[in-house]
Amino acid sequence: MQTRNRLLDDVARLANGAAGVASGLREEIEALVQQRLSRVMADMDLVRREEFEAVEAVAIKAREEQEVLEKRVAVLEKKLAARPRKAAPKSAPKSSAKSADKPDAAEG
Repeated sequence: MQTRNRLLDDVARLANGAAGVASGLREEIEALVQQRLSRVMADMDLVRREEFEAVEAVAIKAREEQEVLEKRVAVLEKKLAARPRKAAPKSAPKSSAKSADKPDAAEG
């Protein structure tokens, strides 16, 4: 009986050792995979989630501001289109412009 108990104890120790080795191996493989993925992602020039969300927020705000400006331009264009167009003024003769300057010079 004692031999059988001893054999079972040895098998149990061996199983526990194998489980420990398997667990350690799993942890080591996970660490290696994480390192490799980190290196690959660094080479791919990926951004972190926080950076992406910050840029996304800026883009959303810029888009909203652009839409507001589009509406303002549309309103101003309507106002401009509603104004009656005046005929282009004819250029005044040069002599009349000079004659307006002469009385001021004579007074001084």
